[in-house]
Amino acid sequence: MTIRRLWITAVYLIFTILLIIPLIEIVRGSWADGWGGFTQALMRPQSLHALGMTGIIVIVVTLINTMFGVMLALYLVRAQWIGPRIKRLLNSLVDLPFAVSPVIGGLMIVLLLGPSTVIGALFEDAGFKVVYALPGMILATLFVTFPIMVREVLPVLQEIGAQQEEAASTLGAYSWYTFWKVTWPSIRWGVIYGVVLTVARSLGEFGAVLVVSGNIMNKTQTATTLVYQDVENFNVVAANGVALVLAVFSVGLLLLMEWAKKRKEVH
Repeated sequence: MTIRRLWITAVYLIFTILLIIPLIEIVRGSWADGWGGFTQALMRPQSLHALGMTGIIVIVVTLINTMFGVMLALYLVRAQWIGPRIKRLLNSLVDLPFAVSPVIGGLMIVLLLGPSTVIGALFEDAGFKVVYALPGMILATLFVTFPIMVREVLPVLQEIGAQQEEAASTLGAYSWYTFWKVTWPSIRWGVIYGVVLTVARSLGEFGAVLVVSGNIMNKTQTATTLVYQDVENFNVVAANGVALVLAVFSVGLLLLMEWAKKRKEVH
């Protein structure tokens, strides 16, 4: 019993040191100049642009990840025409972003689609810039966050099995009707968890986006790269203010998810 209490105390201590204390310091730092300093840091043109750019990336990445992540999870579990070797290969590719540094992922995008490459030059000649523009930032964030949705939905599909779906198909239900009426109610919470984690990860992505964006103020700057620039320029109050907004949004989203989960269990 004593060992168990020691482990619990150690967990709480690590949790406090790594999460609670840094959050308290961010709050204190953002309010170092009072309400006026906090609002001034957020109302700067670069802050508004960076937060808006982050919002666009989060929305686009979450929509794409949700659609393709659920589809890929369905294929990996349900598709019989995909051989086991191909499924193992796809599973390995899905986990690739977990094994590769985000900075390397961003560098790969630059090497493949940068303005000095053949593909990048073709896109730029057509008037579509990828690297050092919004599309490259979206691609970099997609690379980092894509496994999240697949790994949240795939175990749920494996657990529920395919019996109900096969019964619906036997009774003449179309594929889309079977998905919405049979599959979706079972994987709904897995998808919601995937969405929440994708949003939180997209909000905090830094390395890959920094490489592909160029961190150009009021053009290709996100909230995280703005925080980095403010710290480099010793504008700590502004950096803490923007970081506080990101932290509050992420924590609030996680708390909302837990509240919805407990309400579901009660009902």
